[in-house]
Amino acid sequence: MLLKYIIFAILATLLNTITQFLIFNIYFGSFKLYIAILAGTLVGLIFKYFLDRRYVFNQNITLKMKREATTFSLYSLMGVITTIVFWSIEILFDYMIDYYWSKYLGAVIGLGVGYTIKFYLDKNFVFD
Repeated sequence: MLLKYIIFAILATLLNTITQFLIFNIYFGSFKLYIAILAGTLVGLIFKYFLDRRYVFNQNITLKMKREATTFSLYSLMGVITTIVFWSIEILFDYMIDYYWSKYLGAVIGLGVGYTIKFYLDKNFVFD
């Protein structure tokens, strides 16, 4: 169970950072760091939810729409705490280290810390 979670966290981290990279290369307006972080977070959240629900927490049955919405909402709510950790670390790295790659290093570290916390939150509060 934990090994699958770690593998999916790594894949979601890759998707998140690739999404951010793409945003940085196509959008040059104001607040591009924050737009990139938000886009990467949404891609990672949706990707990881379906993998975690089915393969980590073994809820592979089709849930009714209301139950699915409730589970996804709770999963997302648990992610708010970890997202604050992730975003804070990435933004801190971007502002404190003056290299183009620093934001990605901050993202990887922040996501690693965030996913570690989120595993225990999901296990205890989201999936029964």
